[in-house]
Amino acid sequence: MKNLIYGFSGPSNSGKTTLIKNIIKILMPQKITVLKHDPKSKAEIDTKGKDSDIFYNTGADVIIYSPKETTLRIHGALPLTNIIQQIGQIDYLFIEGLKELPIPKLAVMREKIETHYFDYVDAIALTKNLSTQDIPKHINILPIENLSVIIEYINKNALPLSQFKEKQ
Repeated sequence: MKNLIYGFSGPSNSGKTTLIKNIIKILMPQKITVLKHDPKSKAEIDTKGKDSDIFYNTGADVIIYSPKETTLRIHGALPLTNIIQQIGQIDYLFIEGLKELPIPKLAVMREKIETHYFDYVDAIALTKNLSTQDIPKHINILPIENLSVIIEYINKNALPLSQFKEKQ
């Protein structure tokens, strides 16, 4: 197993999820985990009114365990280090969001260059129509449509999970 961690950041609706999905399709059947940050807690984990949703709304943490999947939904946040320890051996852990997490990451930009990401990323995946003149020289520019270039970049620059520290 490669045990690599790499992050994806960018504005809402910039194409982060689509890019990750397309990368995963190419990398399969390798073992890949995606941790999606939901900073506004707006993700719909369960259907309203079903048993697990009813239990969660009572204040209980809920584990949905079945032969095909397990979902852990708890009140409050776990340290990211604890979550990663539970993942086990994998090839890739892709983290969507968590802009300030100190790991190698790229920002996805389709509409315009968002300069406030520059301090947190080592690369930007963007569309051909965007000007690169305002992007600092230390940030790599990757064509968003060339998945093989992006995957090669990730393989060269991802952090080994053994080196991950939540607060650096």
